[in-house]
Amino acid sequence: MTDHKVRQRHGIQVMEPPDSVQNAPILDEKKTIGHTKKYTKKRIVSNSALAILTLLSFITRFWKIDYPHQVVFDEVHFGKFASYYLKRTYYFDVHPPLAKLMLAGIGWFLGYDGHFEFDNIGDDYITNGVPYIGLRSLPAALGALLVPLTYMIMIESGYPVITAILAAGLVLFDNALICQTRLILLDSMLVFFMLCTFYCYIRFYKYRLREFSNEWWFWMIASGVTLGLTLSVKLVGLFTVLTIGIAVIVDLWNLLDIKRGLTMDHFKKHFYARAIGLIIVPIFVYLFWFYLHFAILNTSGPGDSFMSPAFQETLQGNVMSLESLEIRFNDTITLKHKSTSVFLHSHPQRYPLRYNDGRISSQGQQVTGYKFEDANNYWLIKPAKIFMDPSRPEDDFVKHGDYILLEHINTETHLLTHDVASPLMPTNQEFTTMPKDDDSRYNETVFQVLIDDGDSDTKWKTKSSYIRLIHFDTKVALWTHDKLLPEWAFKQQEINGNKNNVEKSNIWIADQIVGKNVTKPLTPEPPKRHLPFFAKFFELQRLMLSHNSGLTKPHPYSSTPVNWPFLVRGISFWTNNNDREQIYLLGNPFTWWISVGAMAVLVGVLLADLISRRRAIHPISEPVRNRLLNSGLFFFMAWFIHYAPFYLMGRSLFLHHYLPALICSYMVAAVVFNFMFVDSVNYPISVTGPRKAPRIVAKAVVKDITVITCTILLAISACVFYYFSPLTYGTPGIEPEGIRSRMWLDSWDLHFQPKRHDA
Repeated sequence: MTDHKVRQRHGIQVMEPPDSVQNAPILDEKKTIGHTKKYTKKRIVSNSALAILTLLSFITRFWKIDYPHQVVFDEVHFGKFASYYLKRTYYFDVHPPLAKLMLAGIGWFLGYDGHFEFDNIGDDYITNGVPYIGLRSLPAALGALLVPLTYMIMIESGYPVITAILAAGLVLFDNALICQTRLILLDSMLVFFMLCTFYCYIRFYKYRLREFSNEWWFWMIASGVTLGLTLSVKLVGLFTVLTIGIAVIVDLWNLLDIKRGLTMDHFKKHFYARAIGLIIVPIFVYLFWFYLHFAILNTSGPGDSFMSPAFQETLQGNVMSLESLEIRFNDTITLKHKSTSVFLHSHPQRYPLRYNDGRISSQGQQVTGYKFEDANNYWLIKPAKIFMDPSRPEDDFVKHGDYILLEHINTETHLLTHDVASPLMPTNQEFTTMPKDDDSRYNETVFQVLIDDGDSDTKWKTKSSYIRLIHFDTKVALWTHDKLLPEWAFKQQEINGNKNNVEKSNIWIADQIVGKNVTKPLTPEPPKRHLPFFAKFFELQRLMLSHNSGLTKPHPYSSTPVNWPFLVRGISFWTNNNDREQIYLLGNPFTWWISVGAMAVLVGVLLADLISRRRAIHPISEPVRNRLLNSGLFFFMAWFIHYAPFYLMGRSLFLHHYLPALICSYMVAAVVFNFMFVDSVNYPISVTGPRKAPRIVAKAVVKDITVITCTILLAISACVFYYFSPLTYGTPGIEPEGIRSRMWLDSWDLHFQPKRHDA
C-alpha cells in the first residue's frame, strides 16, 4: 500500500490525499476564485433539483388526501388516541406518546373536540364532523419531507447531485411510503425523525476537524434531540439509537488511537460531550413527552384497567376513587380474577372420583371460576383466630398480611386447598371446601392477604386493591386460567393453587361488599392520591414492553420479516365493494427489488475488495473505498439494524414495519449506483479546521451514461408507481382483469380478483 504523507496539526495527525485523489480533477483552494461561477451554477442546479423533488413529493402525498372520507385501517387506533388527548381521557397504548400528541395538537388547532370515537373501519368522517383532512395533513406533510431529507443526506455525505436525485426519486415513487404516510398513522413521524437524526449526525461528523466549535455542538445536540424524538414516536426508535450508538463508538475508537495525537484528557472531553449530547439529551426529550402525556390525561378512561391501583387513584373520576370501600372482617364479598374477569365460585356438585387421565380426585366440593354474577360467588371473610391479635375488634379492617378464612355462604363451607392435583394441571393443587364446623384441617383453610405495594397499615379495599391469597400451609396462590373444565363442572373455569405465588396472574380484586352500596358524588371528585412522575413513568414503560411483546394474536394480513424485502405480501387497508375500490399497502415492486439487488452488490464488492487486499491487490482506490465504508456501510448498517431485530420478535408483524429499513436500502442503492456510474468522489467533504495550508479538492465526474441510467431508473420507477397508484390512493376502482394484471406475485391477496372459472 502506498504510504501517505502525514502532517501534525493541532494535536491531530492528518493524512495528505492519496495519489488516486490527486489524479482526479483537482482544485487548489487558493485558486478557487475563478471557479466561483461554476460552483454557484452547481448550487443552483442542486437547489432546483431539491425544489422540484419536494414539490413532486407534496403532490404525490396530498393527491386525493380527502379520499376516502372514511376510517382506514389503523386510523381506528391512532385517531381514537388523538381524541382521548382532546378529551383528557386516560388511555393505554404500546407506543410512546409523541406522534399521537402531534395529531391531537393538529386537531385542537382545527377546533376538533375529540367527540368521534373512530370505532370501526369505514365509519364516515363527514357525517360525524371530523376534520380528517387536517389530521391526515400532518403525517402527509412529514411523509413528503422524507424526499428532500433523503436528498440532503446524500448531498451532505459527499455524493453528486445525480446520486442524490436517484435516492430521493426512489423514495418519491414508492407506493408503500405514500400510502402509509398520508393517513392518520405514526410511521411518517417515525421515519421523518429517523432521517432528521441521520442528517444531523452527518452534519455533526463533518465538523470533527472543528471540535467543540459552536457548529459542532449545535449539530451534536440536534442529533440528540431528533434521536429522542424518534424514540418518542415508537419504541422501534431504539434501532435508530443503536445505529447512531455504533457510529459514535467507532468514532470514539478512532479518536482513542494514539496516532491521532489526543491526550486522554482531550479524549475524555470528547467522550463526555457525546454522553451529554447523545445520551442525556435524548433521555430528557423522551421523558418530556411522557410528562406532557400524564399532565394532559388526568381523567379516568379506557386505559385505567391496565394500570396499578395506585396509578388509577391519581385519575379524576376513577372508579377506584369513587366506588372503593374498605373491607372489614365478617363482610361478605365477591372476588374477581384480574386477568380473566371470573368470580371465585363454588356449588354443591363434587369433583368426579377419577379424571379422564386416570388420576384420582378428592371428590370434594367443586371450586370454579364463573363469569357471571351469582349468589354462589359470595364469600364471608372471617379472621383466622389463631393469628389474630386479641386486641383487634372482630369487625376490624382487613389489612395487608392478615390471615383469613373464606366461608362460602350458600354451602356453609370453608375454602381449602391441599396436596391433591388439580383437574387440568397435575402440577398445581386442587381447591375445594370443607364444612365450616370441621376444624380438623384448620391450617388448610387459612389464607394470607397480600396487597400489591402494601404494608402493615394498608387496608384491603374493593375495586382498588390488587391482592394475592397465599395458602398458609402449602404457600400456593389462589389462581385460575382460561381453560374450561368438562361438562361435570358446567364448563366453568378451573381454580387451582399456583406454586409460583409471585406470578402477576395471581392477582384478584374484591369486586363488591354484598349489601353495601357506594353513594356516587354528583360532581367528579379530585384524585385521592398523588404518584411521583417517575413511578408512573416506569410503570408505563413496563406495561408498554410487556403488552407489545404480547401482541401475538394472528392477523389475516400479518407477514414475516423474511418476506418484506421481496414484497411477498401487502396489507389490505380499506375496500369499497360497490365501486371495486381498495387501498392495499404495497410497495413499488421495481424499487424494492433493485434495492435488494443493490445491497447484495455492496456486500459482494466489499467482500471481493477485502479478499483482494489479502493478496496485496487494490482494485478500489482509497477515497472511493473509504466512501463505501463510511457512508455506504453506515446506510447498510442502518438497514440491517432497522430490519434484523424483527426476526427475534414473537409478536404479530406487518409490512409497514419494514419502511424505516426500506429508506435506508434506497440510500444503499444510490451508493452502489454512484460506485458503478460515477468516477471518483467528492473529496474532502468535512468542514476544514483552522489552518493555512492549501487543500486539494477532488470532484466526482458525472458522465452522460450516469445521467441516462439515472433517468431510465427513475422513469421506470414512476411508471410502476402510476400503474399501482389506484391501490395506493383507493381510486379509481379496478376491474377484475386489471386486478389480475397487477398480480405480479400470487401471494398478493388483492380484493376483487377474477374468479378462477373466469380466468
